[in-house]
Amino acid sequence: MLFAVICTDRPGALEIRKATREKHLAFLENYKQAIQFAGPQLDVNGTPCGSLVLLDVPDRAAAEGFAAADPYAEVNLFESVIVRPLRTVFRDGALVE
Repeated sequence: MLFAVICTDRPGALEIRKATREKHLAFLENYKQAIQFAGPQLDVNGTPCGSLVLLDVPDRAAAEGFAAADPYAEVNLFESVIVRPLRTVFRDGALVE
């Protein structure tokens, strides 16, 4: 099942993000089979201000466990984390419904 993990950084936390980035990337490597997309959200100046990860995992508990175990979450980078299920309608240039 697909889930979007949508994270918004706390204001003024860019240095925490930078300091934790290598641990975060190593963590993502453990989920590379499940990750459909992952990347930072950017503010109007192009500065990272959050994260977006699309995961293909068995259930909500797995998606929430992923979000909770992220090193960014462990250092309290995020102001908010939303985990939402998704349904694919369009992928790789084609309607899939």
